[in-house]
Amino acid sequence: MNTDNMAFFVGKIDNEWTRTVKQFPIDDLGTGDVLIRVEFSCINYKDGLASTEKGRVARIDPLICGVDLAGEVVQSSNADFPVGSHVIAHGNDIGVSHHGGYSQFARIPADWLVAMPQNMTSKTAMMIGTAGFTAAESVDALERAGLRPGDGPVLVTGATGGVGSVAVGMLAKRGYEVVASTGKASSGDWLKSIGASSVIDRAETSAESPKPLEGERWAGAVDCVGGTTLAYVLRTLKYGAAVAASGLTGGSGLNTTVLPFILRNISLLGIDSVQTPMPLRRSLWQRIDTDLRPQWLDTEVPEIIGLNDLPLQLDKILAGQMQGRVLVDPNL
Repeated sequence: MNTDNMAFFVGKIDNEWTRTVKQFPIDDLGTGDVLIRVEFSCINYKDGLASTEKGRVARIDPLICGVDLAGEVVQSSNADFPVGSHVIAHGNDIGVSHHGGYSQFARIPADWLVAMPQNMTSKTAMMIGTAGFTAAESVDALERAGLRPGDGPVLVTGATGGVGSVAVGMLAKRGYEVVASTGKASSGDWLKSIGASSVIDRAETSAESPKPLEGERWAGAVDCVGGTTLAYVLRTLKYGAAVAASGLTGGSGLNTTVLPFILRNISLLGIDSVQTPMPLRRSLWQRIDTDLRPQWLDTEVPEIIGLNDLPLQLDKILAGQMQGRVLVDPNL
C-alpha cells in the first residue's frame, strides 16, 4: 500500500503557531484498529477554533484538524469494519486530541465508527457532517420532548450556519413550519429553498429585554447561537415547549430568570454531539438516511475545497461568513 499521506496540521514551529500542509507519516496517525482512506471531511466552527492558538481546542501538537470524516476502510483488525467498507467518524477526540479528517488517511478506533448508511455516500455523509448530526440530535430531542408537526412554528436561529441550515431542512422534511432567523438579508431566498417557511431578522431574535416573559410564539426551537438569542427564545416559547441548544457563537452567558420554566413549563435541552453514546449515534444516522434526510441533500451542489484552501475557509467560519456546508477533499 502507498504510505504517502498529505495532511493539514496545526501547531508550533519555533514557538510560532503555524498552519501547514505537508507529508505526515501514516505510522504517526495515532492509535486505532481501522485505517481509512479519507474521501471527504467538512468544515465546522470547532475546526476553525482548533486551527488557532487562541481557540484552545487543539490538545496535541502537531494536530491534524478535522472533527469528522468519511471514507473507505483500507486496513482493519475489526470484523465489523472489513476492508472495502465505508464508514463515518466524528466526535470523541477526533480533530482535538486524535488526528482528524484533514488528511488523506486517518487511523480511528473501531468503537468510534459508524457504518455508512445504505443510501448515503461519503459525500452526502459529510454534507451532513458533525453540524448536521447535531441538527439531527436537536430535532430528535425536541420530538422526544413532545414536539409534533402542527403544533405551530419552530424557530431555527443561526440558520445559515452548519447546524442551523441542516436543521431547517430536517424540520421541513418532518412537516414542520420552520421560521429561520439570520443576520444575512441576502440569504432569505436560499433559506426558503432549503425548507424555511419564513425568514426573520437576527436583530429581532437577539434583542435584549427587561421582560422575563413575552408573548408565546414558538412551539419549539433549535438554537445554534446562545447568549441573548437563547434568552429571547426562552421568554417567547409556548407553554410546554422546548428549545434544543447547541451553540455559543452569540456568547456563553445566559441572562434569564426561572419564570419561563416555572410559569410556562418550558424545557432547555442541551445538545452535545461529541460524546453521544454509540447506540443513539447509529440510530440517528439511520434517521438521517430516512425520515430526517433533507430534501436538498441529493440536489444541492456543495463547495468542495482541497487542503491548501483550508486557512481561508477556516477564517471565514470563525468570522461568521460561511453559508451552508463546505466539503474538504484531501485528495485534491
